[in-house]
Amino acid sequence: MNFDSARVQMVEQQVRAWDVLDEKVLDTLTQVPREHFVPEAYRELAFADTAIDLGYGETMMTPQQEGRLLQALEPRKTDNVLEIGTGSGFLTACLARLAGRVRSMEIHEHFCIRAREKLAALEFDNVNIDCADAMNLAQRSRYDAVAVTGSLPHLERRFQDALKIGGRLFVIVGQAPVMEALLITRVTEDEWLRQTLFETVVPPLKNVPEITHFEF
Repeated sequence: MNFDSARVQMVEQQVRAWDVLDEKVLDTLTQVPREHFVPEAYRELAFADTAIDLGYGETMMTPQQEGRLLQALEPRKTDNVLEIGTGSGFLTACLARLAGRVRSMEIHEHFCIRAREKLAALEFDNVNIDCADAMNLAQRSRYDAVAVTGSLPHLERRFQDALKIGGRLFVIVGQAPVMEALLITRVTEDEWLRQTLFETVVPPLKNVPEITHFEF
């Protein structure tokens, strides 16, 4: 397979067609080698419109989802970004290419080790991967952008609170078969704007409290 050509085709036929028009995002998805981050057994599916299995019940987002996430967050070279759920490390690499600094939190140690190796091989030096539970995120932390790559049954206040004023949060909220991808922007200390981007389904973030259903 010609990986360079396959990446261009993925961007032009899948990502751009899903209303991702930010040229910096499209260029990033063209330049960062997605095939480098896909498990060996699924290498031929690296550019397919599918969620690739990573193990532990986790999957890679589709190229379209990744493109919409990056476009919504608009990472800038001056931004300090937090990613919740490193996974394969591909989205981490994309964020690192667009932003100034990226902190990525991952609960699975195996993912942490592999992502560090893959990012180091591509000489990304502006990423720190913490093998930690995002539910223990320190309240004092503030970021210009936050990307939550697993779904939440309901919006967790801790991720909104992690934004600086003017900061943006991408998060997917709800339960299968229908979840909403949201962009949350912090306007003041006590005010946030909420925008619905699209409907989708992704695996839930680990250790997030589930919604309690009462029986009468």
